Amino acid sequence: MCILKQPPTIMKQSVKNYIVDPRDNIIIECEAKGNPVPTFSWRRNGKFFNIGKDPRVTMRKRSGTLEIGFRSGGRPEDYEGEYQCFATNDFGVSLSNKILLRVSKAPLWPKEVLEPVSVTEGSALVLPCNPPPGLPPPFTFWMDSNMSPIPQDKRVSMGLNGDLYFSNVLAQDANTDYSCKARFLFTHTIQEKNPYKLKVQTKEPYNDTSYNASEPHGVAESTPTFLSPSGSESSKMVLRDEQLLLECIAAGLPTPIIKWFKKGGELPGQKVKFENFNKTLKIVSVSEEDAGEYVCMANNHLGTIRHSIFVQVKAAPYWLHKPSDQVLAPEENGRLVCRANGNPKPRIEWLVNGQPIESSPTNPNRQVLGDTIMFHSVQIGSSAVYQCNASNEHGYLLANAFVNVLDLPPRMLGPKNQLIKVIKNNRTFLDCPFFGSPLPELRWFKNGQGSGLDGGQYRVYINGTLEIKRARAEDEGTYTCVASSILGKAENQVRLEVKEPTRIIQAPEHQSAIRGSTARFTCRVTSDPSLPASVAWMKDDKPLYLGWRLKKDDESLSIPNVNEGDEGTYTCTAKSEIDQLSASARLTVLARPDPPMDLDLSDPAARSVRLTWIPGKEHRSPITEFLVQFEEDRWEPGRWQNLSSYPGDLNSVILQLAPFVNYQFRVIAINSVGQSDPSRPSPRYKTTGAAPDAIPKGLRGWGSRKDNMEITWEPLLDLERNGPNLHYIVWWRRKDAEEEWNNLTTVGTKHVVHNTEIYVPYELKIQARNEFGAGPESNLVIGYSGEDKPTDAPPDLRVSKVDSTKVIIHWNPVDLNSVQGEFKEYRLYYWRESSQVPGLVVSKEKKVKGFYSTTVKPSGMLSDLAPYSNYKMFMVVANNRFESQPSNTVAFTTKEGVPDAPRFFKINRRSLDTIHLEWAKPLEPNGILTGYQLKYQTGELILFINTNSLCVLLSCPLSRLVCLSDTTPAYIDQVDIATQGWFIGLMCAIALIILILLIVCFIKRSRGGKYPVRDKKDLPLDAVDQKDQDGSFDYHSDEDNKPLQGSQTSLDGNVKESDDSLVDYGEGGDGQFNEDGSFIGQYTVKKDKDETEGNESSEATSPVNAIYSLA
Repeated sequence: MCILKQPPTIMKQSVKNYIVDPRDNIIIECEAKGNPVPTFSWRRNGKFFNIGKDPRVTMRKRSGTLEIGFRSGGRPEDYEGEYQCFATNDFGVSLSNKILLRVSKAPLWPKEVLEPVSVTEGSALVLPCNPPPGLPPPFTFWMDSNMSPIPQDKRVSMGLNGDLYFSNVLAQDANTDYSCKARFLFTHTIQEKNPYKLKVQTKEPYNDTSYNASEPHGVAESTPTFLSPSGSESSKMVLRDEQLLLECIAAGLPTPIIKWFKKGGELPGQKVKFENFNKTLKIVSVSEEDAGEYVCMANNHLGTIRHSIFVQVKAAPYWLHKPSDQVLAPEENGRLVCRANGNPKPRIEWLVNGQPIESSPTNPNRQVLGDTIMFHSVQIGSSAVYQCNASNEHGYLLANAFVNVLDLPPRMLGPKNQLIKVIKNNRTFLDCPFFGSPLPELRWFKNGQGSGLDGGQYRVYINGTLEIKRARAEDEGTYTCVASSILGKAENQVRLEVKEPTRIIQAPEHQSAIRGSTARFTCRVTSDPSLPASVAWMKDDKPLYLGWRLKKDDESLSIPNVNEGDEGTYTCTAKSEIDQLSASARLTVLARPDPPMDLDLSDPAARSVRLTWIPGKEHRSPITEFLVQFEEDRWEPGRWQNLSSYPGDLNSVILQLAPFVNYQFRVIAINSVGQSDPSRPSPRYKTTGAAPDAIPKGLRGWGSRKDNMEITWEPLLDLERNGPNLHYIVWWRRKDAEEEWNNLTTVGTKHVVHNTEIYVPYELKIQARNEFGAGPESNLVIGYSGEDKPTDAPPDLRVSKVDSTKVIIHWNPVDLNSVQGEFKEYRLYYWRESSQVPGLVVSKEKKVKGFYSTTVKPSGMLSDLAPYSNYKMFMVVANNRFESQPSNTVAFTTKEGVPDAPRFFKINRRSLDTIHLEWAKPLEPNGILTGYQLKYQTGELILFINTNSLCVLLSCPLSRLVCLSDTTPAYIDQVDIATQGWFIGLMCAIALIILILLIVCFIKRSRGGKYPVRDKKDLPLDAVDQKDQDGSFDYHSDEDNKPLQGSQTSLDGNVKESDDSLVDYGEGGDGQFNEDGSFIGQYTVKKDKDETEGNESSEATSPVNAIYSLA
């Protein structure tokens, strides 16, 4: 195997500005590769650094990294300086950057005695910090002697230089001492300056218990002035890609507000941040367009000032085109390009193997053209490493690029005969790394056939990679890459298989679960049959440990008894050999809120108090409501009652309370899941007493006897008493009598007035009183004394317009004074005396109906009566307690009505061609029954039978039977003939008989004979004997489908219902009734006139053979 020769290349080096901790050994890195392996040397401060002469310095094996140790003594500061590494082999020299090594320093703060600072209240103040210079500079902050940070706000804040600025001084600023601290990052030490003491001169004595103003009190106000920077303008220079910090701190009273803007343009909103209470403008990663004039404006209500800061953006060199390594074959051409930009514009300097190119040996095949070196017809042995140095006053860039002149045949660098599996429709890359000098030409072939692959679906990159823009099933196969040059060729093969992608067909969905319930995430996956996919679950981007509680199957993850620890984002990852797919869903655990805490009572008043609490945790479901409950220890101690509810965004409310109650409170939080546990009770709060506010409810007066009036009312509720010794004062007097009020004081809720006249109106009122005074009086209420029995009965009770179920009644009114009470109604008592149907027993229970009427000729309707019955009735007049004597008794008789349906209807027996039907008489015939009507249906034909019997026998197969009273069907029976065994057997027998008859008919006709049954035309034909001219059998005449004679159109419009009986259907009028009234006739259907004229049929041709009475 040929080993490729290569000049050295720097792979790793320390940073240009290298600050080290003096407590550690110094390590200066320099790693390089090349063939042969490079050797390393160092320069320090531009001179050769002889490592072998310094026992503290060692170089790592096969590396240029230096280690400087101080176990045996020595000072790190002695090794400060500029270091540069050189990596050398037979083909050139590569250089590292110049590394400036410095040792971190943390000098002590100079000791100084600070006198107390005296300042007038309201004036500005700056406390300087001036930390000791360190390397790197320390981080400064301010604290007091108790090691508490100094609170900072728009009035007091620290500047970028570490000083503490007071826009105006308050009297309470003297309560604190101020010490500046400096933290050094490398040594992790903090040094502090001696604290400042303030003496604030005020016009008024300062009292820290009562004085709490954010601005000086009683001090003259002042317009804004700038503390930093000074003057009206300043300038700032910043380097490209660094951070820009602009600061404006103003003094004034009231404290000025700082605003920023940029002249001639807008502030770059994406990059600008305002810090330190808007006093600092910060722009990260500055670019040239950030240069310009920035204006800060400070204003209060007394005035406005401005300061302009002119920002210049300079730039250390940065790359536009960094030179890259070149591999050239003999006689080839090439070039190195080194282009950089900066402000000011950098100077480009070329070196070769670490020496300025001007002082290197002359090479006729090389030409330097500013930032470009051109190579023409290079030769073996001219390999070298070139350095490009771009520098200006703000920094430098150094880049190494070798030119390696080689003469090598093509060769493949990647593994042989790879198998690549890709996902269908994905963009696919087949790699074919190769090398050769001169650079070989690479071509791809599929399955060893055709021309090279390039264009359309395929694209070949310069590094040999073949891109298939969208892999399809037909792209499967063996791909061959061939690299060829004038020195030979090399090839490699890649076998491609295209697979179906893994898919998540049902992804987990976001869900909220109540604590304690079960959450389930579903993740259903499909994949290529040859690439089985596995499903793994993660929680919050970390592998999920299932443990004993969580359960996972092929398609889901179950989380029983969820708690707050289960909340998070769950991700199912379906992974096959060559692809993976993820889907995530968030689980939010909802729970009842925690109970509120720290209940506090404040702002006490006679009938109110402020209740404040701290809400508990919401548990992902916002609190929508707070319920305040109370308990009092006088009337119902220990029982908590609801007081009021409040929106969930409140935690301090004023409670409206009742007087003379010793309260304690608790709060319950409510969210969508439910109520929290109650909070701990608040301290007790007792309200003072007061006169009652409420008026007793339900005041009324009524007579329990004819000579008295009871006055009653509802007692006040316990929380309405407002004080001890509650009693009631009740007043009454006769209405419109102009008499004095009578009154009574009582602790009860009832008083009886005796010796009253019958049903006299009284005016009533009531008032509640306690030890603290009287409450409001009630409005006047009208009450009445007791009632007596009415003296007059309603006269001349009579009826008119008697129907089968209703009747109109009339009577004469009574004098309302005779009612001796409140007129309620005329009360009618009526009962069914008997039925006109012989033998029918009826109930004689009395019924009552009231009529309220004050007209001169009162009347009313009495309905829901039983038809064909004898009724009696009388009427009384009624007040609230009594009825009068009855009026005259009136008898009347209702007319006949429609009978009720039969009590039952049933099929007693069935046979092949008959059905025995039975029914019972109706409970209420509502008149004299004259018969029953039976409706039945055969196929599409509907027929009716009128009969007086309670049972009939129907002959022939029937599919639907209905028994009807005059109005309502009593029974419907549906028979599915086609599924009956007897029907199937019957049909088979009929088919066999027809077949035999057809054979006999054929034989007879062939002999010229006649059908024997038709030899005698005067004989009636049975149904099975009807035969057409062609010899076939016909079970119906031509008029079978016509409506029967004398019938009415039925519901379907085809068949008419009999008006009378079925006698009219017979041709000869032979229908008869037995003695019991049942029909024993028969149906006949008319035949063709030329066949039946002058002859009477003695048998039925209808499907119904006969109807017989079975009674």
